[in-house]
Amino acid sequence: MTTPYWTDGTVSLYLGDCRGVLPTLGVTADLVVADPPYGETSLAWDRWPTGWLVTAASVTSSLWCFGSMRMFLDNAHEFAGWKFSQDVIWEKQNGSGFATDRFKRVHEHVTHWYRGDWGGVHHDTPRVHVSHRTKGNASRGQVPHTGKIGSATWTDDGTRLTRSVIQHPSMWRRGAIHPTEKPIGILDPLIRYACPPGGLVVDPFAGSGSTLDAARAAGRRAIGIEANEAYAEKAARRLDQLTLDTA
Repeated sequence: MTTPYWTDGTVSLYLGDCRGVLPTLGVTADLVVADPPYGETSLAWDRWPTGWLVTAASVTSSLWCFGSMRMFLDNAHEFAGWKFSQDVIWEKQNGSGFATDRFKRVHEHVTHWYRGDWGGVHHDTPRVHVSHRTKGNASRGQVPHTGKIGSATWTDDGTRLTRSVIQHPSMWRRGAIHPTEKPIGILDPLIRYACPPGGLVVDPFAGSGSTLDAARAAGRRAIGIEANEAYAEKAARRLDQLTLDTA
């Protein structure tokens, strides 16, 4: 068993390449949340880690993966064996590119993948409170271009399904530990959707430790693996704080 770089008994962080470390841990995860290098720049660390999806498939049947459309298309063959569930758009509210001949890019994709039968994969869409409510029971709407979906009634409890476009500022210029750090505000609904309370989340590219932080705050256990010791040390210091980050 590999020794954790840092652990508090609920969350553990390991140092190394996920393709070598994860198989040694002997765990079965409810969910993998991954933010791999996209392989879109000349930066030394931005290299797509070939084969990591096979490693992920050995421990889980449910995966959220951050990425750009280019990244997913370039590596589509590596998702063989996974079934596509849905995509969520993270609107970052500021641009991340310098191209002037294209639309200003202010979003990233987060795609959900699963293996096996959908009924055997945990999924529980978080709901958000709304200021307006429908009085009494209301019939489900009929959308012409989607065909008939059957009649039903429901009682308005003041909540709605979380929308597939989630707005949240990026961590850039907000004290980010890692250049591609994801805020807890985008990670929390993904974790709550695909991992049951008390379940295990694995992040094979832990970076700043934000996924581990978000999982712990949501009442889930978590394992992170980070190849760069400098970032692992910063993530460990973050996780060691008594007050959880709720950015």
